[in-house]
Amino acid sequence: MKKLLTVFLLFTLTAKGQEPAYKTSADIYLGLRKLNVLGSVLYIAAHPDDENTRLLTYFSKDRMYRTGYLSLTRGDGGQNLIGDEQGVELGLIRTQELLAARRIDGAEQFFSRAFDFGFSKTPVETFQKWDREKILSDVVWVIRKFRPDVIITRFPTTGEGGHGHHTASAILANEAFSAAADPKRFPEQLKWVQPWQARRILWNTFNFGSTNTTREDQHHFDVGGYNPILGKSYGEIAAESRSQHKSQGFGVPRQRGEALEYFKPTGGEPLQADLMDGVRLGWDRIPGGDSLRARVDALVARFDFMHPEASVEGLVQLYKYLRENVQGNGEPGYWREQKLEEVRALIQAASGLWLDAWSAEPFVVSGDSARVHYSINNRLGVPMTLNSIQIDNSVDTIGGRSLARNANLNGTLGVAVDSVYASTTQPYWLDEPMSEGMFSVSDQQMIGKPQLDNGLYGTAWVSLYGQSLRFSVPVRYRFTDPVKGELYQPFDIIPPLSVRMEPDVLLLSKDRSTEAQEVRVHVVANKTIAQSVQVELQSGAQRMATEDKQLQLARGAEKAYNFPLRASRDGISQQHDFNASVRPGDGSAPQRSDMRTISYNHIPTIRYWKQDRVRVLDIDLKTRGKKIGYIVGAGDKVPQALEQMGYEVTLLGEKELNRLNLKTFDAIISGVRAYNTAEWLNTVHPKLMKYVEDGGNLIVQYNTSNQIGPVRAKIGPYNFNITRNRITNEQAEVTLLKPDHPALYFPNKINASDFSGWIQERSIYHASIPDLDPHFEALLRMNDPGEAADDGALVVAKYGKGFFTYTGLVFFRELPAGVPGAYRLLANLIALNQKKEL
Repeated sequence: MKKLLTVFLLFTLTAKGQEPAYKTSADIYLGLRKLNVLGSVLYIAAHPDDENTRLLTYFSKDRMYRTGYLSLTRGDGGQNLIGDEQGVELGLIRTQELLAARRIDGAEQFFSRAFDFGFSKTPVETFQKWDREKILSDVVWVIRKFRPDVIITRFPTTGEGGHGHHTASAILANEAFSAAADPKRFPEQLKWVQPWQARRILWNTFNFGSTNTTREDQHHFDVGGYNPILGKSYGEIAAESRSQHKSQGFGVPRQRGEALEYFKPTGGEPLQADLMDGVRLGWDRIPGGDSLRARVDALVARFDFMHPEASVEGLVQLYKYLRENVQGNGEPGYWREQKLEEVRALIQAASGLWLDAWSAEPFVVSGDSARVHYSINNRLGVPMTLNSIQIDNSVDTIGGRSLARNANLNGTLGVAVDSVYASTTQPYWLDEPMSEGMFSVSDQQMIGKPQLDNGLYGTAWVSLYGQSLRFSVPVRYRFTDPVKGELYQPFDIIPPLSVRMEPDVLLLSKDRSTEAQEVRVHVVANKTIAQSVQVELQSGAQRMATEDKQLQLARGAEKAYNFPLRASRDGISQQHDFNASVRPGDGSAPQRSDMRTISYNHIPTIRYWKQDRVRVLDIDLKTRGKKIGYIVGAGDKVPQALEQMGYEVTLLGEKELNRLNLKTFDAIISGVRAYNTAEWLNTVHPKLMKYVEDGGNLIVQYNTSNQIGPVRAKIGPYNFNITRNRITNEQAEVTLLKPDHPALYFPNKINASDFSGWIQERSIYHASIPDLDPHFEALLRMNDPGEAADDGALVVAKYGKGFFTYTGLVFFRELPAGVPGAYRLLANLIALNQKKEL
């Protein structure tokens, strides 16, 4: 549901993303000064955390430019330090982390349709998966909408940025710099926007580790200044912004003192003394704006920090003048609308007007009604009259009521909710089926947006100083936590039923062919249900169904329906993807999707809809051993896969490792980045090594070797170093260096077919081969196109009676994706100490 408002004022939101932000007089004063600045900068890179938050903060809060960051991707292919979400779920988290960062540094956030498919080494590889022309059109669209005076790229076109996505982002930005000004390029966009030529484009050179691309003859300036009004330096604010990237472990210390940034022009007009050379940065850039600077100067000069409400009348008059005297399309129309929005926000903040609209429930079912409460308070006593309150299609006509100073006016409205959940709860980029390297977004006007607008708004019609204004806030779920106090979360609109399937991967091992395994379909009631339903499970032509003639479920309850499956006896490995649907007996549309919820303290709760799938693997998989200890790392779904393989899994933390007798485990596996995140592993290293020496089997999955997470504990019985080497081509040929090693033939004989169907990449953070202790044996060789072979993806050492393995193979991606060969190879690693004759 979209509302067209004469004056549309949204409360800004805090770092959590939902609580109302409380603007101080310092914020208002800086906002008044910004009214006289008509300049804009767009920063472009590839991922969340690529942006230079210090530079964004400086532009936004010192130079007071309208500042934006275009991240081509949402970071879906990254690694997750705080949980087990991967792919689009990680992208949802990182989207909110970017928005939290922007709320701190003051910039705006944009995205393209590009999907982060994982690390790539060259832009050639990147453009094999990204549709280059479509992503270019997205960059052009954002430029034409944002109309930046200057464009800055984080990375160069020449590859020093390392990641193929980085280089691709610079290539596309430089192409878009020219294409955005050409009406022949992407003319379909001109229905909504006009061609735009930025003054210049520059590369923000850098000094990262051993790569220093800065030079003293490059244009540079200090961005580390102190802002006494904010009480912080731009380095301090930038550190708070960057530290919002919590899923990447990017917490950084606050910085103070001089901080130079360097720039190399790559297109447009020559640079002489300032990035904005040749750009008119005041009201003189638009017709009819001559007297506006003096009006704003007067507001700034008269501003009273103790009485910001004294500026409201002048702001209202400025608003009227701006509407009536600045007209036209193109640049005048752009800056007119931009400054109107800024003045509206300042009226809201300076008046101290409190407006809240909330539900006591986290969601409402489409087609039902919701009770929405509202509260309005004229906290500073500005003369104003409330005419009406509206929550979507429900109106409470107040009838010209004067709002007394600091008095709450509360009420409740019943709101009939249309069937709009698909356009409100669902992130818009997940609405349509995606390709390997791109999201599909058909609505041109949605492209570039960080997220979907709220579905429901509360709007108050208020008259003040002769002007009628509408003040609006999104309807949110408000509640009180006994520890955290009052909290706000999104208020979602959802369907009556949802369908959840489990497990994600079902193994029908031919080693256990007589055992029936079950796919479970859970029907979840989002409202009280009493009707007949038909539950179906289907994969291609294979279909199973059961009818429940009288399903009765209370809200929030669920019922499971089990569908048994057995392994085939023909010896042929097979793979099937099963989907489920629930057909209500009342003739309404079948429901096929599950409501997924992602919840962390630092971001708003995320709900999205996904058609669940169970991947059934009918494969030749043999296992040995029974009990696995799993050392919890940064977060992954490997333990669930191990249980599907038939193992009994015990999760091991510090207490368990110190208390338990490790000899009860046939193998112990460390989760991804366990040695990066758990320094206490140092204290149990002797016990783990004794376990291996006495005949145990320790398997260590990858750990990073960079600033995101240095190894904090001893790992193996012999020295080895972890590199940043990785194989990004998931189809890279794999050579078995020692096919007679038990890891490659017992109990499953590994061959080339076991490396088919892998996703995103082969391996990451390899062991360093040149300085590998001779006790280790390297078992696999692989390489990306054009690179030398690398043998560090899987190394095994015999120690005493047992085995130690370090592997960069991305089991944490392949097992949840249902890749058969990953299961067979991991089963062999687990069985290393089970072949007794060794």
